[in-house]
Amino acid sequence: MASTAMMSASDPTVRASWTGLEGRLACRDGTIPGSTAGVADGYVQGNLAVFPERLADDFRLFAERNPKSCPVIGESRPGSRAIPDLGLDLDLATDVPGYRIWRNGAVVGERTEVADLWRDDLVAFVIGCSFSFEAALVEGGLPLRHVEMGVRVPMYRTSIPCVPAGPFAGQMVVSMRPLTPAQAIRAVEITARYPRVHGAPVHLARPDLIGIRDLGAPDYGDPVRVGADEIPVFWACGVTPQSVIASARPDFAITHAPGCMLITDRLNAEFAMA
Repeated sequence: MASTAMMSASDPTVRASWTGLEGRLACRDGTIPGSTAGVADGYVQGNLAVFPERLADDFRLFAERNPKSCPVIGESRPGSRAIPDLGLDLDLATDVPGYRIWRNGAVVGERTEVADLWRDDLVAFVIGCSFSFEAALVEGGLPLRHVEMGVRVPMYRTSIPCVPAGPFAGQMVVSMRPLTPAQAIRAVEITARYPRVHGAPVHLARPDLIGIRDLGAPDYGDPVRVGADEIPVFWACGVTPQSVIASARPDFAITHAPGCMLITDRLNAEFAMA
């Protein structure tokens, strides 16, 4: 018989009403087994990228040079599984519902916790997530097709080059949301206020101009329909480090699985510019 927690977690309204801590604890105990979209509305969620300390300076510089794709909102001390600025009861090794394990640039496994893999030399970076500006889009009356369809947002590797730093180099990954031209203009205005969570779109329409051949075949996430009166709108995406890891080929790294974010105690409103 399902537990009360599991039964409650199946209700989108309940999940949305959780605090950041409640959402994080649900991920920790396995109550949220996949995407954190729609969990703890109003609280900042983050992408995760974890590297050996010897690569931390290079990745930090890479993030500084590519702030649209990699807006860092938190960094751990070497070996620590906590970032107090993002949440006091927060464990980087257990509180993401899906982790990817990387060796030499390839994914070698996916897990729901990585406590036994955490080392004294690991440094974790938490990168702002588009879930934060999505809340603002909804408040602005704009539709989110992937939410309507109950799937993950589609994400694509592009031909847009990132500015390299040390071994880290590669192409930007973008997320896509279909909107009418009028809605797209409004979306630019809204998301420009959130530079710490990717900010305004990097491209509108014409996916072929940024190296995307088929909108129906995203590299990450799930495909969504684009209406005849709509254009695809593309935002820089925090999955970019995963594309870069494949190029940099570090001997070891940990990331979140796409769509499976770290839920923090910070509020989206804190990240909005006036």
